[in-house]
Amino acid sequence: MSDCYRRCASVLLARKRAQGDTWEILLLRKPRKRDSWQLPQGGIEEGETVEIAALRELKEEAGIDATILRSSEECYQYEFPTSYRRFRPDSICGQCIRFVIAEPTSDAPVQVDGKEIYEHIWVLPHEMPRYIKRKAYLQVVQRVWEEAKKLRIEN
Repeated sequence: MSDCYRRCASVLLARKRAQGDTWEILLLRKPRKRDSWQLPQGGIEEGETVEIAALRELKEEAGIDATILRSSEECYQYEFPTSYRRFRPDSICGQCIRFVIAEPTSDAPVQVDGKEIYEHIWVLPHEMPRYIKRKAYLQVVQRVWEEAKKLRIEN
C-alpha cells in the first residue's frame, strides 16, 4: 500500500469587530507544545465534502455555526514527522488541508471543550504571525485571508 495524505477541512471564520469596520479571525489553540494555534480544522469523513466537514469541525471545536462564503483553492499539504508516523497503523504520511471562508451565523459565544481545544482568540489579520508560528501554514492562511477580503471583507 502506498503512502497517502489524510484529507482535512479548515475554516477561516471572519467576523466584524463590534467597534468599527475591522474584521477579526478565529484561532483555536490545541494542547501541544509547538504549532498550537490554528484555524478550526479536522479530517474529512467518508461521504463529506470539504464544506460539510469544515462546518462540522467548527461546530465540534468551537460550538458555533457559520455560513460559507466561498471555498478556497488553497491547500496546505505536509508530511507527518517520522516520530509521529511510527505510531500510525496505516499508510497516511501527512495531511492535505483544504479551506473554506465563512462568517458566524450569530453572535453566539465560542465554546471550547478544554481537552481537544484549550482556548480561542479572535485576532486581527495582521496579528496572525504572533500566534501561527509555522511559516508555510501562516502563508497559506494569509492567502486565504486575501481571498476573503476580495469577497467583501475589508481590512
